[in-house]
Amino acid sequence: MTFRVERIDHVVLRVSDLAAMVRFYEQALGFDVERRLERISLVQMRAGASMLDLVAGERAEGAPNMDHLCFRIEPFDRDAIVRQLAPFDISVGETVERYGAEGNGPSVYFHDPEGNQVELKGPPS
Repeated sequence: MTFRVERIDHVVLRVSDLAAMVRFYEQALGFDVERRLERISLVQMRAGASMLDLVAGERAEGAPNMDHLCFRIEPFDRDAIVRQLAPFDISVGETVERYGAEGNGPSVYFHDPEGNQVELKGPPS
């Protein structure tokens, strides 16, 4: 192994009623709103060391509500990630800085063999 998964960084759910879902996670589970990005209808909520991102949007009937799952990895080495996933015929997207549970840091996206979108996120910049 050239990197190891440390923990879940964040999960992104598509929701039809953003305000109601924020209330639910605040009141039922004690999450705190950490950030709002109004231009993309996204609310990021703190869940201990991890984040739950809620994004408003309708989904096609039968489509899943999970947008993607993000794992925090150590170390972040794009070349090593590409090499490690190549035997599984996985294509890795570009590396960009994104916000996660620890702040901004490098990340890449890919799809697992069943089509689930996965993000690998490195340490904060």
